This record gives sequence, C-alpha cells and structure tokens, in this order.
Amino acid sequence: MTNSTSVQALFQPFSIKNMNLSNRIVMAPMTRQFSPGGVPGPDVAAYYRRRAENGVGLIVTEGTVIEHPDSSNQENVPHIYGDKALNGWANVVAEVHKAGGRIIPQIWHMGARGHVGDYTENDVAAIVDAFAQAASEAKRIGFDGIELHGAHQYLIDQFFWDQTNPRADRYGGDMVERTRFAVEVIEACRRAVGPDFPIVLRFSQWKSSDYTAKLASTPAELEQFLAPLTDAGVDVFHCSTRRFWEPEFEGSDLNLAGWTKKLTGKPTITVGSVGLDSEFTKLFAEGKGAGVSNINGLIEKLEQGEFDLVAIGRALLADPAWASKIRDGRIDELTPFSPDAVKTLY
Repeated sequence: MTNSTSVQALFQPFSIKNMNLSNRIVMAPMTRQFSPGGVPGPDVAAYYRRRAENGVGLIVTEGTVIEHPDSSNQENVPHIYGDKALNGWANVVAEVHKAGGRIIPQIWHMGARGHVGDYTENDVAAIVDAFAQAASEAKRIGFDGIELHGAHQYLIDQFFWDQTNPRADRYGGDMVERTRFAVEVIEACRRAVGPDFPIVLRFSQWKSSDYTAKLASTPAELEQFLAPLTDAGVDVFHCSTRRFWEPEFEGSDLNLAGWTKKLTGKPTITVGSVGLDSEFTKLFAEGKGAGVSNINGLIEKLEQGEFDLVAIGRALLADPAWASKIRDGRIDELTPFSPDAVKTLY
C-alpha cells in the first residue's frame, strides 16, 4: 500500500441530522457471534471501543435481531430486545462515547424460515412493530442512530427480490410494490425515533445465493426502487457491494453508492473490500485471508463527491488501529487480514 494520495478526505467531519461525525470512516457491520444468549458483554464493549479510540468516526454494530420467532437461528448473535441485552448494549454505547466515537446498531431479521409468502398480513404487521420497538429502544439507551439491514437476502431484502417474494397482495407485485414492507418498517421506525434521529438503510443488488443478481438493471429502475424508500424517511443509504471500485451500470464509472447519491440526493456509504486485495467471498469459499492494498482510487472517488462515507470491514477486524494508521501515514504497520481474525474479539 502506498500513501501517494492524501488521505485527508477521509478525515473531514460529516453530519447526519443530529449525529456529528469526526471523519468519514465507518466500521461495517460484521456478525461476530460473541454474545452468549444474545447478550453483549464487556468483551464486546471493549472490541467496539478499541475501534472508536483508534479513529473510526462511526461504528455500525453487527446485526442485532428483533423480537420475533424467526429473527435468528444463532444463539450467540446479539438481541436488541430484553433487559439483559439492552443493558449490555447500553454499556457498549457508553464505552464508545467515552472514546469519542459514534455508534448505531444494525437492526436485523435474518429472514423467513420458508418464504415471505408464508406470513399473513397480521404477521407482517407484528414484524414491523418489532422493528419499531427495536428502534425506540436503541434511541432510549443512547445509540446515535439506527441502520436497518435490507441487504443480502435477509428479510427486508427477501421482500425486495422477485425470486423470494411471490406474494400477490400489497406486499408483492412489481419492483416498486415490493418495497412496501420496507417502507412500512422505515415509517414505523421514524415514528418511534422522531424526525432528528438518523435512519440508515443498507441494501444490496447481490444476494447470498446469487452474486450476479440485480434488483435494478438500469439507473432508471434504481431510481424507481429508491424513491419510495427515500420518501419513507431514509437519511443515508449504505450501498453494499463486493468491490467498491466496480461500476454499477455500463456507460458510467459510478459505483452503487455513487448512483444512489446521484438519484436520491441522500448521503451514501460505500463498502466492498476497502484496503484489501481480495474480496470477502474468498474467506467464506476458500478460507483465505487478504493482503493490504492501496486506497488511492477510493480517495479519488470520495474527493469527487461520488459518496460521503466509507465502510471498512475485514481490515478493521484484523487491525483495530487501521484508521489511525491511515491518518498518521503508518502504512507499513497495517495488518493483513487473516481468517483467524474472525475467531476472536481483538
């Protein structure tokens, strides 16, 4: 990795409603499964605090599941309901704030056990209410905003995608009609947290079962898809891609975050193998690590205003001090990503 391009663009402040960030670096949400019984403990608090005290401007927590029977099938994924879990998260928030950071939970439902057509409208309404309750609790215990997980073939995305949403009622239909569930979740969360509390929505074109899938095949389709979500109250779109440098559509160099910002006027977060020389699928498919790579192209896109914030995933798992090392020019000290990084909280 070289430092031939100034990194100052990464270290400019940014504000989202009542949340003021010291820089543009975001810790991406990454499932860790270190919360026994769904309760994050002191080790989780220390894990997030280390990233904050080393210069990460905004932390998006690992997915936190809502109170619904289908929301999770993994006992060590943290909850965002129940006194024990909420008290644990309150401690996490306090530790991050002491270190000068900002933190939002990613609120999550892992998906229908069968498919979304199995839920009656009463079931859907109960899930919407559970998202809103989670948002309310997040605000109550001191989080700085929320992120709704609408990507990667989890529940909200299952409603988005025609391959997983066969419904013939008001929650199914064409691409725009399939946004209705997400719209209701966003609107309910907005009512729960008020007008000044930031709501981030993470979405993706790709799916866990199909990396080539697209919700929208053209900029015009993407605009149609994003419009109801924007109108519902999303403040920031977190645009999940596997490789941030890849153009989303032919005829333009803009990536998904760039197109989303252009079409909605909303701030966007880019993500996808930042600072590493191979994508995350290598870890899951082949158990491989990744070497350090330069971020010159990323900085250029940020300076041009293509997106506003940059989410860092595996590089921050491997190296809690990634942000401070980038800031201080200690490029040679960056730690390559090893699969061992997923096995512990350091």
